[in-house]
Amino acid sequence: MSLTFHWFLPTNGDSRDVVGGGHGTPATASGRDRPPTVAYLSQIARAAEDLGFAGALTPTGAWCEDAWLTTAMVSQNSERLKFLVAFRPGFLSPTLAAQMASTFQRHTGGRLLLNVVTGGESHEQRAYGDFLDKDARYRRTGEFLSVVRELWDGKSVDLHGEHLRVEEARLSRPPEPVPEVYFGGSSPAAGEVAARHADVYLTWGEPPAQVAEKTAWIRKLAARHGRTPRFGIRLHVITRDTAAQAWAEADRMLAGFDAETVRAVQQGLARSESEGQRRMLALHGGSRESLEIHPNLWAGVGLVRGGAGTALVGSHDEVVERIKEYHALGIDEFVLSGYPHLEEAYWFGEGVLPRLAAQGLWAHPDGRRTAAPAPVPFAG
Repeated sequence: MSLTFHWFLPTNGDSRDVVGGGHGTPATASGRDRPPTVAYLSQIARAAEDLGFAGALTPTGAWCEDAWLTTAMVSQNSERLKFLVAFRPGFLSPTLAAQMASTFQRHTGGRLLLNVVTGGESHEQRAYGDFLDKDARYRRTGEFLSVVRELWDGKSVDLHGEHLRVEEARLSRPPEPVPEVYFGGSSPAAGEVAARHADVYLTWGEPPAQVAEKTAWIRKLAARHGRTPRFGIRLHVITRDTAAQAWAEADRMLAGFDAETVRAVQQGLARSESEGQRRMLALHGGSRESLEIHPNLWAGVGLVRGGAGTALVGSHDEVVERIKEYHALGIDEFVLSGYPHLEEAYWFGEGVLPRLAAQGLWAHPDGRRTAAPAPVPFAG
């Protein structure tokens, strides 16, 4: 299977340094020199589209702009790129969500993907008026997705569930095509929802051995329901012509993490209810030492950012090898990002994607021929 790559729209602001935020921590203000305007995000979207990324993830939370509204506007400045819209099912009715997705599909030519985020932080959920505990939120997510999928299938839905109730719900115009559902989570409650509803199960960038355990877990759960989801991974990336250049950039970023910011962010993340966030924290323990936790896998981003906290760091050839290592475990989709997102998209798109294409592992979605890297003429 050809690999699929998605990029990221930084709706919390962009910088040459890591911009923190997520899982209850505020977006860090230092270095946010590129506000998340529609114009700038459209630049990133057009670059990603031209380079061959299939889609772009847009986050959700109080620390960033609203994903639905932002992608609806940015979509008008792009042609092919899909939008992996993150949203929390507890904040709107399943009928309205199904209708919004259907409308989005018609107005963009079928370019919506959905990243369903149950929400791992009760204090943030309460700010939006949601007072369920974590396990109850996952049960509600399961009910929510059951209703949405039946509506997308053109059915009339009645549900008197534990958390949701709808009567005679129906869409006048179901979406075409039906959006794929991306879903992540490391807790037992999350696994059950993923097994029943995820088209693509997403994991954060843990070392390959841990990723293998997680994909085996989801495969086993899904098989009980007669389902076979695909698998994706969420990572940052710093890729350069040489390993020394890539690690110099990682070291530059690390030098910009002041001790007080790291301490405050780590204290906040330690209170997280998210099992995935706990696993991210365990990779570095809040320490600046030994941050390369697997060859070319750097945990430094997680010192100042909630959520996905690891990056692939190395030469283009080394990053290709790490991608192939994850692919051997069954990972077919990669959701990537880098600081700043415009420039880093080009580093990856011009440095890594042609190498994967030359090995038959990737093809440009437009069907264009991707040239393999070539030596500089007349050199030496």
